[in-house]
Amino acid sequence: MGDYLATYYNAEKLEKAWTVIRTQFLHETGVTLYITLVSTLFAILIGLPLGVILVTGDSKGIRPLPKPLMAFLNGLINLLRSAPFIILIVVLMPVTRAIVGKAVGNAAVIVPLIIAAFPFVARLVEGSLREVNPNIIEMSLSMGASAWETVIHVMLPESVPSLITSFTTAITTILGYTAMSGAVGGGGLGNLAITQGQQRYNQAVLLAALIVLVILVQILQSVGTRLARKCDRRLKEK
Repeated sequence: MGDYLATYYNAEKLEKAWTVIRTQFLHETGVTLYITLVSTLFAILIGLPLGVILVTGDSKGIRPLPKPLMAFLNGLINLLRSAPFIILIVVLMPVTRAIVGKAVGNAAVIVPLIIAAFPFVARLVEGSLREVNPNIIEMSLSMGASAWETVIHVMLPESVPSLITSFTTAITTILGYTAMSGAVGGGGLGNLAITQGQQRYNQAVLLAALIVLVILVQILQSVGTRLARKCDRRLKEK
């Protein structure tokens, strides 16, 4: 243990780590949050309506869609979800270049992040909507509401707390994915930990990056949990 500390946490290593923390950590934390928030926003914009379709378009849904279409959507989601993110980054480089004009950089990593995250969000939304009491849905339809009106005025409002919890799970997962942004030349704490920590054998930088990432996850999770509780009408009625 003493040899380990002497090798990786000696005065020289700690001084270099402090220089990196003091000069780069604040900026790279901002980059991490920027990539995470933008990717999460677009993943929700795509995943939310897709999750609605998975529920309403099911054979037992309120507006069934053709089985081949539903099979295609489910297959596509399962395929994208099963692909390791680091491989997805490389495979999608031509797509990324076509969308943002380049395959490397902070903007470039957002494209594979969105494509990796929206199927995950869609499944989370699907799970949230399936928790809605079917009796409420049937009541809405029996009163003459259309399928679209039932989704907008019944299903989504009823599942708001669960959706917020799901989106919180999504944003913390995407935050973890940003650590791989270095594979396409992106920045952020993950890339800093690799380039300034792991590659330079400076464990203090790795530890500092890990601590900041854990703190960010805790903050995001706490905010999401608190917001979900405030929106839960069942808790207000007790």
